[in-house]
Amino acid sequence: MQSLLGKIRCVTRLSTDSCAKLLPPWAAVTPAIGRRCITSSSSDSVPQHASTPVTEISPRIKFKRLDKTARNIMQILDKEAVEEVRAHREIPDIKPGYIIQLKVETPENKRRISTLKGIVIARRNAGLNTTIRLRRLITGIGVESLFPLYSPNIKEIKVLDKKKVRRAKLYYLRDRLNPLKNK
Repeated sequence: MQSLLGKIRCVTRLSTDSCAKLLPPWAAVTPAIGRRCITSSSSDSVPQHASTPVTEISPRIKFKRLDKTARNIMQILDKEAVEEVRAHREIPDIKPGYIIQLKVETPENKRRISTLKGIVIARRNAGLNTTIRLRRLITGIGVESLFPLYSPNIKEIKVLDKKKVRRAKLYYLRDRLNPLKNK
């Protein structure tokens, strides 16, 4: 028995006609100019599949990198989830500087709804994971809470007042005693 390498007689550049006879039908879609064909020493005649009619097959679809495709799919799902939440519940446009009132359902006791009033000092846009940072005073001590905007635990959001601010993050209010008073 000869090895496979022993059977291969030559690798040469063939003309378009002779190379097309040696290639399978699916390879006939692309131009064959300058293509290399491999022939074996066992048969010099034209193979049997060359007599079959050539059917045109559409070229292979080229996909993007998988990580980009997966990221695109996740963005689409994220947008759909945000639209679904907005359809069920009215969520106002909340910006830093707004004084809002939240009605939040506590996860431990579903029947209890807490009312929280404070100033929004930051907002992080991340689709379904968008969060707002709320600063409020409890017995003279400043407390910050981070809330997911589209959380099912938030039952109602009401904008009480809109303060004019020139910053995206109002972290400097941490040093102030009572930022809710008029300046």
